[in-house]
Amino acid sequence: MFRLVCSALVAAALVLTPAAISTYSGQALAEGTDKAAAADKAEKGKATKAAKKKKRELTAGQKSARERQRQCGQEWREAKKAGKIEKGQTWPKFWSACNTRLKGKAS
Repeated sequence: MFRLVCSALVAAALVLTPAAISTYSGQALAEGTDKAAAADKAEKGKATKAAKKKKRELTAGQKSARERQRQCGQEWREAKKAGKIEKGQTWPKFWSACNTRLKGKAS
């Protein structure tokens, strides 16, 4: 009699286990799909924000700062090529002095 009860329990467990697994995996699959869709939507939102930032025009101050940086960069390259850069002089130091000088000229 004990064997019969144990056999029935094992058979019931074997029948119910695949049904429980398929239900669980279906839920997990649905949750995974929802998460993937949310991640895709978030990426598209970031791309849109980045595109909007790129389309913004530079202000007059930003344009003039970039132009001064280009001029100072050209001066730096020419001075470096000619060997006129003082020992220990670095680009940030040169840029600071050059930028100040060019700002003074513009005023």
